[in-house]
Amino acid sequence: MVEHVYRRAEAAALVETVVVATDDERIASAVAAFGGQVRMTRADHASGTDRLAEVADTLACDVVVNVQADEPLIEPHMIDAVVAACLNDPVVVMSTLRCRIRDTADLQDPHVVKVAVGRDGYALFFSRAAIGLDPVSGHGPAAPPVFKHIGLYAYRRPFLLTLSRLEPTPLERAERLEQLRVLEHGYRIMTTETEHDPIGVDTPADLERVRGLVAAGAPV
Repeated sequence: MVEHVYRRAEAAALVETVVVATDDERIASAVAAFGGQVRMTRADHASGTDRLAEVADTLACDVVVNVQADEPLIEPHMIDAVVAACLNDPVVVMSTLRCRIRDTADLQDPHVVKVAVGRDGYALFFSRAAIGLDPVSGHGPAAPPVFKHIGLYAYRRPFLLTLSRLEPTPLERAERLEQLRVLEHGYRIMTTETEHDPIGVDTPADLERVRGLVAAGAPV
């Protein structure tokens, strides 16, 4: 799965270098076996962002992208979209993706993270619970769209280093969503809408779905 993600990141037009950051020798060996670049990090990081920041602190670059290894069906153009959001606007310090939720079962699925956005595209809130649903009628045809958050991030490198030093926050702990730390500390996250809805591997069932898609000929 790591190699699938690595190859897709390599194919993104706006990505210059792909590096796998890990504290696990087994992952490092697997990456080296397929010819990928890997950096060993400390084992005491509380989050993936902290691990990313450790590596970013040694890099000479303007924007750092966090492509998580549990997104084997991520598309290269999606990676380009989050990078472009930072490159095209110097005010944007962090960007991510969203797509419209079309399967009503996803509205109540806690593994599907929802995001509410303002008219300017900036995230207002992230939650595992349904956002924007009428408590009586639910999500009718006249209701505003509900967006799924896709866990792909681009950061301006100085902001990433700042973020890694921020204290965890109450909403972040309650929702178990690290991106809420950004909002609670007063920073903003730009979101870009995409039509593509990749399957993140959060459960054994997700893994089986991805394996089925790959076996059926999904690009890898």
